[in-house]
Amino acid sequence: MSAMSRTRAAVRREPSAGTAPSGRRAAEEGSDSRPHLGRSSGTRRSRLVNRVGATAVLTAAAVAGAGLAPGLSGTADAGTLSAKALRIAAGKRGAPYVYGAAGPTRFDCSGLVMWSYRKAGKTLPRTAQAQYNRTHHIRSGSRRPGDLVFFHSGSSVYHVGIYAGSGKIWHAPHSGARVRLERIWTKSVWYGRIG
Repeated sequence: MSAMSRTRAAVRREPSAGTAPSGRRAAEEGSDSRPHLGRSSGTRRSRLVNRVGATAVLTAAAVAGAGLAPGLSGTADAGTLSAKALRIAAGKRGAPYVYGAAGPTRFDCSGLVMWSYRKAGKTLPRTAQAQYNRTHHIRSGSRRPGDLVFFHSGSSVYHVGIYAGSGKIWHAPHSGARVRLERIWTKSVWYGRIG
């Protein structure tokens, strides 16, 4: 399967992985009423891209890896590792949060990151703070899908997720919640890259 075919397949699957809560879904996705069905295929493609959103496109590009950007072969290994970890974390959508859990069916925040990267081929420490200490620290402008997002209070890291693009992360939020895609809600974050 070519990189473009994998990207198209990922884009078609993505809406189920990152759908908005049902109360906002219809307003954000636009109308699927019959009068809109007669438009040209170009308009349908535009609607599909709008519906899927930037997160899906960025996630699909990360999953496809270096095949979409042949000029980035120097970063292909790190990109492939990060893309795999991102795909694995997204695949755990809906898994319940359990404090201290590190997979395969229940996770806390650092447990999801550790498990996703281990399945992708890289061993990370268990806690969010230790994971932060293990990463190459980067600026927000350099972040890319698969990088780690560390939430902090002062100098202490208290939460971690995997960056999905468009200001969103895959993470295991808190007790009573499930693994989900969510917008970063604070500016008190640091970014780290696994090399």
